[in-house]
Amino acid sequence: MRICFVVQRYGDEVNGGAEVHAKQLAEHVNDLTDHEVEVATTKAIDYVTWKNEYEKDEEIINGIKVRRFPVVNERNQEVFNKYSSKMAVGDHSIEELEEWMRLQGPECPSLIEWLGAHRDDYDCFVFLTYLYYTTYFGLKAVGKKAVLIPTAHDEWTIHLPLFEKMFTLPGAFFYNTTEEKELVNTYFSTGNILDNKGIGGVGVEVPPVVDAEAFRKKTGITGDFMVYIGRIDENKCCPELFRYFREYKDRHKDSDLKLVLAGKEVIKVPEADDIIPLGFVSEEDKFNAIAASKFLVLPSWFESLSIVVLEAMKLKRPVLVSGRCDVLKAHCLKSNGGLYYTDFLEFEGATDYLLSHPDECRIMGENGIEYVNENYSWEGIVERLDAIMKKVALSGV
Repeated sequence: MRICFVVQRYGDEVNGGAEVHAKQLAEHVNDLTDHEVEVATTKAIDYVTWKNEYEKDEEIINGIKVRRFPVVNERNQEVFNKYSSKMAVGDHSIEELEEWMRLQGPECPSLIEWLGAHRDDYDCFVFLTYLYYTTYFGLKAVGKKAVLIPTAHDEWTIHLPLFEKMFTLPGAFFYNTTEEKELVNTYFSTGNILDNKGIGGVGVEVPPVVDAEAFRKKTGITGDFMVYIGRIDENKCCPELFRYFREYKDRHKDSDLKLVLAGKEVIKVPEADDIIPLGFVSEEDKFNAIAASKFLVLPSWFESLSIVVLEAMKLKRPVLVSGRCDVLKAHCLKSNGGLYYTDFLEFEGATDYLLSHPDECRIMGENGIEYVNENYSWEGIVERLDAIMKKVALSGV
């Protein structure tokens, strides 16, 4: 089959959960099947501005043809935030909501025109993620030839009436988790649309050798630390993590625990000797940092899967996550590989436990790797997605 993945950003320079997910899926479908795989995306790297930074219209990345289309309007964050605040309350027309979508971006009409013109040249289109212009207008262009991987979570945007029609358009859904499927089925009329029963996600791979000591030597970090990997962003609930960590240290004056963060700073990191931002790091340094940590922490309330949590489990590290996120909580409950919290006192208690129970943490690590190996192998993921894509293609739409 000819398969086209459609995503808002794509490339080795792009850092983002859904974008990494799309790239890994496209590459593994390309490697593990006989299908011809291509990607349609924008020329943007930064999801805040959507500035056109890639120059080439086409390039080959790891054996896959990538078609890039220009964004016509960079996002003005101040204007967008004000308009979003207005859309978040009250009733609004579809025209007003679609204007919000254009401001949200990345506004790329030439990509949508290309999808409509080449709809019949492909057997199936795979879209990630539900939130952006490329998916909203792209689904209108290709309709039932699409598989939508929504990466949905219970945030305010999913309640916008804008998405009620959109979630009826694809030929199939490929959910990351059963919790995501239940969420989407609760809000949208998707009952008659083919899906994968919520058993999806991504395959999780880690290097055969990781070197915790190399990370400590490179960074000079000593003693115990929790590690956060990802965008340092309000949307990832990082301000809450900063507050909880600071309160924990204020209440445990003798603790040398540190908070190490690896990822792009969208918001400012508090200046403190025990909070160490590393900025964007290489994959090697990321895995070495997880291996060197006592545990990985993820405060986000809004996740549809979380690759980094699964990577930490694969490396036999316990995880500490927000219990306000059903998906992250479910990972802990299903695996017995981590703990979750919903307020500071639970955060404090869980942190104390993970620092003082090495034998139990070792068992959590063993549980975590078993959970990931059983549920998140690339062979299994690609096999399930392939079956969905073939059914969409055979529908003859």
